[in-house]
Amino acid sequence: MAGNSKGVVLAALLANGAIAVLKFVGFTLTGSPAMLSETYHSISDTGNQVFLLIGIRYSQQSADQRHPFGYGKAQFFYSFLVSVLLFGIAGWESATHGYEKLVHGGAHSVPTQPELLGVSFPAVYVNYAVLVGAILFEAYALHKANTELKRQIEVHGWSGYREAFHETSDVTTLTAFTEDTVALSGAGLALFGIYLTEVTHNPVYDAAAALLIGIMLMGFALALAWENKRLLLGESLSLEEEEQLRKTVAAHDSVAEIVDFRTVFFGPGRLLVTADVAFESGIATAEMDGHITDIEEELRAVEPFVKKVYIEPERDARQ
Repeated sequence: MAGNSKGVVLAALLANGAIAVLKFVGFTLTGSPAMLSETYHSISDTGNQVFLLIGIRYSQQSADQRHPFGYGKAQFFYSFLVSVLLFGIAGWESATHGYEKLVHGGAHSVPTQPELLGVSFPAVYVNYAVLVGAILFEAYALHKANTELKRQIEVHGWSGYREAFHETSDVTTLTAFTEDTVALSGAGLALFGIYLTEVTHNPVYDAAAALLIGIMLMGFALALAWENKRLLLGESLSLEEEEQLRKTVAAHDSVAEIVDFRTVFFGPGRLLVTADVAFESGIATAEMDGHITDIEEELRAVEPFVKKVYIEPERDARQ
């Protein structure tokens, strides 16, 4: 899974980096403050992908004495950090910029006929070209993230994107998918707003688009932060999936009773299972180790996420 997530993030990094360059070129040719703001937005998105890559690399460190279960939760932390930056930089700046333009207005000092290689053309064409290029790059990144998310939906039998959003532990792919979706929607909204402003000569549409993009970014950032919070605090499997694992243990012929059963994610796709189990009477201590090993293998066959299993033998309460 780490390799798939890394590929998704690298695709998003490439797309956002290219978009930032395109928007900066647009700003240098037109002098538009809005395009400069969008450049900062794409730079922020590019930085977010860097954070996600750091999280993936950091999480792959081997377990040690201070971190006996490894560094898998680093991805949860860096994804949470990305959601905060998405809210604080991209979302807030876009919303406040759009609001200021709506309330106070003001003309932009944009040349009407910039030149490129000695050829002059309407400034708005630069914005059109940049935003269309952004849509193409974001569509590529979103396709990569969507392919991986759909694969996870099929593997786990989730009903769709809504359930995947609430159940997946692969927050890196989830973050990239959300960010790319918002960026693609935002570029389309910006293109529509700029077009309406050009046609009507009313800057309110451009400003309104910026405000809506900012609100959308902040909304998705809050949702991402909430989803990362559940994993940072130590979320278990869903009740339905956990019950399936519990039944797997209970069905083993050596088990008399399950005294306690718990699961928790300690990294993306890394599940810890602990169980206090009362075995049938008459099982020798030497045989019990074999039964525990069999139970561990059965759990991993049912749920590929199971990486650590701790079974504590208990006395049968019926004895």
